[in-house]
Amino acid sequence: MKIYVSNLDFNVQNEELADCFATYGTVTSANVINDKTTGRSRGFGFVEMTDNEEAKTAISNLDGSTYNGRQLRAAEALDKPERSFNKGSFRSESSNRW
Repeated sequence: MKIYVSNLDFNVQNEELADCFATYGTVTSANVINDKTTGRSRGFGFVEMTDNEEAKTAISNLDGSTYNGRQLRAAEALDKPERSFNKGSFRSESSNRW
């Protein structure tokens, strides 16, 4: 299960995030999201755990808990919606001329 974690301290690294969740089960990955321009943490990340029950236990225990002086928010990650792009032309439908 993929878990969305927000309100992270900006100094938290991937390994620390993984360790925080490893108390509740096997963590396959932990990724703190960084700003592309500055490289600074954006204050949220994702954790993947192999067992759904362990992940649910981690979420229920860590959501609202204090970690590095901040109140964590943890929830099951939602699938990213697909972007749809208009594959038609950019001209107005009311205009039949190019």
